Amino acid sequence: MNYKAMGRIMSQILMLEALFMLPSLLLGICDGTPKTCMAFVYSMGIILLVAAVMFLASRGAKKTFFAKEGVVCVGLSWIILSLLGCLPFWFSGEIPAFIDAFFEIVSGFTTTGASVVPEVERLSRAVLYWRSFSHWLGGMGVLVFLLAVAPSGRNGSGFTLHLLRAESPGPNVGKLVPRMRQTAAILYLLYILLTVLNVVFLLLGGMPVFDAVCTAFGTAGTGGFGVKNDSIAGYSPYLQNVCTVFMLLFGINFNCYYLLLMRQFRNVLKNEEIRLYFGVVIGSVLLIVWNLRGFYPTLRETFRHAAFQVSSIMTTTGFATADFEQWPSFSKAILLSLMVIGACAGSTGGGIKCARVILLFKELRRSVRQLLHPQKIQVIRCDGQIIDEKILNRTNIYLSAYVIIIAVSFLLISTDGLSPTTNFSAVLACFNNIGPGLEAVGPTANFCSFSVFSKIILILDMLAGRLEIFPILVLFSRSTWKKS
Repeated sequence: MNYKAMGRIMSQILMLEALFMLPSLLLGICDGTPKTCMAFVYSMGIILLVAAVMFLASRGAKKTFFAKEGVVCVGLSWIILSLLGCLPFWFSGEIPAFIDAFFEIVSGFTTTGASVVPEVERLSRAVLYWRSFSHWLGGMGVLVFLLAVAPSGRNGSGFTLHLLRAESPGPNVGKLVPRMRQTAAILYLLYILLTVLNVVFLLLGGMPVFDAVCTAFGTAGTGGFGVKNDSIAGYSPYLQNVCTVFMLLFGINFNCYYLLLMRQFRNVLKNEEIRLYFGVVIGSVLLIVWNLRGFYPTLRETFRHAAFQVSSIMTTTGFATADFEQWPSFSKAILLSLMVIGACAGSTGGGIKCARVILLFKELRRSVRQLLHPQKIQVIRCDGQIIDEKILNRTNIYLSAYVIIIAVSFLLISTDGLSPTTNFSAVLACFNNIGPGLEAVGPTANFCSFSVFSKIILILDMLAGRLEIFPILVLFSRSTWKKS
């Protein structure tokens, strides 16, 4: 295990984290909140000190960096980033309990949006900005950002490939261009451009600048932290529609945007994942609109709320314009199903991902056909290409781990005595990085009613869900830390 190389990477990540706290500090200074300002100053000082110690301890690091180091480095980086990133919440006293501050920042970085704060509007603008920006930073990935802007001087793509694959969501991560560092830069450039475009459309609708920036951060990262207690419900229908569109856009595989820029329109149109993604969205909206007939005064309002909530849940954003806890059971069942499916691979969304759903259904169909024709060799194709059996195997392993972790987490947090629906939807919401669940963790409630033990379980669920399970699981494996 190349600990020094991992230490060097983590020190660079922490330096970036301290740098990203500067806008919040400036907001605190402008608003005249000295306690909040000092909280960010102390936090930045501690983070830079830890980063300096790591950097000095990692001098003379070897250049060898394998998949094992990549997976472990990503898992540890996210935990350390969260442990130190929650310090402004705690030092300022705006989230008094450390475990609550830790839960909040993990929810931010993992783009979950599950909150323990009863009244968001009581938080200072500096804390609200850092809270929302954590979505934007975690959406595309902290290490992906590092690869895009902070060259390490290593030759070849092995170093960057291991980190990118360990952090990026989806069953498989490929290259847009020959060099992985350039791929990371292209992804972040697209991410920034879409975010800026989102801010512009929100401003055109009359949303205040601060609200527009924070809302765009939550939309881009498909996170869902809002600056208002009612999330997006208090804004105009135009602004709600803008959020609906951009949530859907950020749920698309970013590789497709690159293909569009390269004018490869045919490859995008024949993409099976995109077709499934929009097919599920359109079908879900129409079914919910049918189920909600008479629930709202007009068909237009019904369609707006249905489209918004489907987009929010499907992309695992977690914004809300309505209390869908009051909707009929059929509509809630649809939303619960969308929590599991999630957005596209290679997007900022969570869930199983549409790409895996396609592979699982195709493998199920192949298994049935093999029972009928056992001697016939059958391959699985996606977008006209044969899928490697290793990818199919990893998909099956992922699904197994997914089911086991949800079942165990559900049992563990059920010791708090809350209803089964609350507990199950809370686990689904955290593990799939969605935010709101049902009943006691619905869109108008929060997660503060859970015990410290349950919050720790849900924190691990959020991290495992965002990092595709295995970077967190390997940290608990003894074989990871044994000397080869």
